[in-house]
Amino acid sequence: MQLLDGKACAAAIKKEVAVESARLAIGRKPVLALVRVGEDPASKVYVAAKAKACEECGIESRNTSLPEDTSEARVLDVLRAFNDDPDVDGILLQLPLPRHIDSDRAIASISPEKDVDGFRPESLGRLAAGTPRFVPCTPLGIRELLIRNGIATAGAHAVVLGRSVIVGKPMALLLGLKGPGGDATVTTVHSRSRNIEDHTRRADILIAAMGVPKFVKKDMVKDGAVVIDVGINRVDDPSSQKGYALVGDVDFDAVAPRTSFITPVPGGVGPMTVAMLMSNTLAAFRMRTGK
Repeated sequence: MQLLDGKACAAAIKKEVAVESARLAIGRKPVLALVRVGEDPASKVYVAAKAKACEECGIESRNTSLPEDTSEARVLDVLRAFNDDPDVDGILLQLPLPRHIDSDRAIASISPEKDVDGFRPESLGRLAAGTPRFVPCTPLGIRELLIRNGIATAGAHAVVLGRSVIVGKPMALLLGLKGPGGDATVTTVHSRSRNIEDHTRRADILIAAMGVPKFVKKDMVKDGAVVIDVGINRVDDPSSQKGYALVGDVDFDAVAPRTSFITPVPGGVGPMTVAMLMSNTLAAFRMRTGK
């Protein structure tokens, strides 16, 4: 069993982005607008991490924090202002939003050329058509983790647990594309699937994105499988100083000995998500400036 070190891989990617940003930043740096609405503690942490990554990568971040009771109209106005700003290359709207704001409508208001999160329906449609522009950062990070660790996907049977538009669906589409990190035979499994274990036991590559703590057990994984754990779940842990622990969708201690490669939680997929946001922002900058 070998750990897939997302921290090390993400650090390498961010270094590459920093070098390229410095080479291209004649006149101005790439610019990423970060928009957060409300006081969700996790959102604050995530936005701070993304702003720090921008600094490391030679990308300017423009942070906008709006109160919890901000109207949907006001949020849309902020996003449209960034759309119209010629010096802003990418826009990230941190989710979740307060309940009174329609997330789909807000995401759809972001310019397709600045949708570095890859959440717009157009972005998913382009991926499905095999002509991706911006791919959601978590699936993109997983593909990069596989490629950089020399894990062959061509001809492999990949099973994706989950069908969200943020992870599951784009992940399945990416694995099915022609080229590096693709050419796999893909099965998507979800909460309505029957005999889930029958599918997971056939997986050469198993990607767990169900959002259920320790859902994947030892007997659900075949020997030598590659297991990618996307989940990050907070569970009660009286022995912890914080009173909780972070666990993935995979029962790591039980499953890890059976695998050839496995991602830890934390330190696996999470850092890759942020690194690919930086990569997407640089790509948006190059697309918009012609550099």
